[in-house]
Amino acid sequence: MHAKSLILTLCLSCGALPLAAMEHASSLRPKARPAAVAETATRADKARTADFQAWTRGFRARALAAGVSGPVFDDAFAGVSYNTQVIARDRKQTEFTKTAGQYLEIAASEERIANGRAALARHAATLDRIEAHFGVDKDVVTAVWGLESAYGTRRGDIGVIEALATLAHDGRRGRFFEQQLVEALRILERGDTRPANMTGSWAGAMGHTQFIPTSYQAYAVDFTGDGRRDIWSEDPTDALASTAAYLARFGWVKGMPWGVEVQLSEGFDYGQVGDKTRRMPSDWARAGVLGMDGRPVHDHGAAYVLLPAGARGPAFLAFKNFDVIKRYNNSDLYALGVGHLSDRIAGGGPVQGSWPGDDRALTNAERKELQQRLTAKGFNTRGVDGRIGPATMSALRAFQRSIGEIPDGHAGLSILKALR
Repeated sequence: MHAKSLILTLCLSCGALPLAAMEHASSLRPKARPAAVAETATRADKARTADFQAWTRGFRARALAAGVSGPVFDDAFAGVSYNTQVIARDRKQTEFTKTAGQYLEIAASEERIANGRAALARHAATLDRIEAHFGVDKDVVTAVWGLESAYGTRRGDIGVIEALATLAHDGRRGRFFEQQLVEALRILERGDTRPANMTGSWAGAMGHTQFIPTSYQAYAVDFTGDGRRDIWSEDPTDALASTAAYLARFGWVKGMPWGVEVQLSEGFDYGQVGDKTRRMPSDWARAGVLGMDGRPVHDHGAAYVLLPAGARGPAFLAFKNFDVIKRYNNSDLYALGVGHLSDRIAGGGPVQGSWPGDDRALTNAERKELQQRLTAKGFNTRGVDGRIGPATMSALRAFQRSIGEIPDGHAGLSILKALR
């Protein structure tokens, strides 16, 4: 969890051949024989291995200076090599472009709901104790487990030390991954697990609920009382308790919903949408925001109006616990997925509003294009970075008003087409 991936995009429809294809089409140099290609690849592999080994020797000194003992370091790095598959996974991440409705369909699929209810029943005694101790609702802890590792069935099988060492050596985000690697070694130093058991995702996220090493060090707990914070074993107790400890640390309020689906009255002021405007639900009711039963939502606490798919999609009042879930993964869609999955696991029904079927999420390039076009038309987004923040949403609303559309600030394909 928490390790945010950089977006990589590959344009295969821009009309230009890849460089390699252009070279083969026009080069007058003789083609390399298979044996020569293999020899070149072998030399490259040897050079990369030598470079990685040199980096490892340099890193060993830094790790020991950070308090890792020599024997622990040497044991952890025994057999570790540069993992080309980790780099391939890092390089080939596809940009996430699902709409809120599509994401929720996956996050709270019928299979995931059924498996979540089964997991909650199977570990009921443990989850009850965790809820009582940390004050975090057990269905929410279960939902995080479901989204992070499909209830422990997809925890990752890559050696964390090898993955982090490869990524730290690679240098693209070297400082971040070297920090994670040092903390992973400190975990081994403490004796929470052994190198062979410290497995996870290609990016170093570990265990049932996918903690990265720094988060593990800050929030993991030994709930079984065996002296180890073991989030890797078949027994998920420590991992689930650690997740509850994390959410509690960031202010989880037991019994408060993450959010409640609502309906907006005709003439609702869409300039009030977003986390900058927080009111008690009774105040929102006077502004035309009511529960799906037509009554004011209970005053659980201050909330804001959330429109994951814009004015044509479902609307929610999002409470403090929604923000707490986002501390686990800073994404509205992730928090929506965890929240709704937890509701379904607890016996709640599906979202009642309809998701727009004729729109899609924008790619990073399209979000930048949207910002460029808005600014060019006089609706300043205060930068072109591909992030739909308050300034871009304000510019979007102004543009929507100028063309007679509902000013919901939603950055979808339809509004980009209107800008073109």
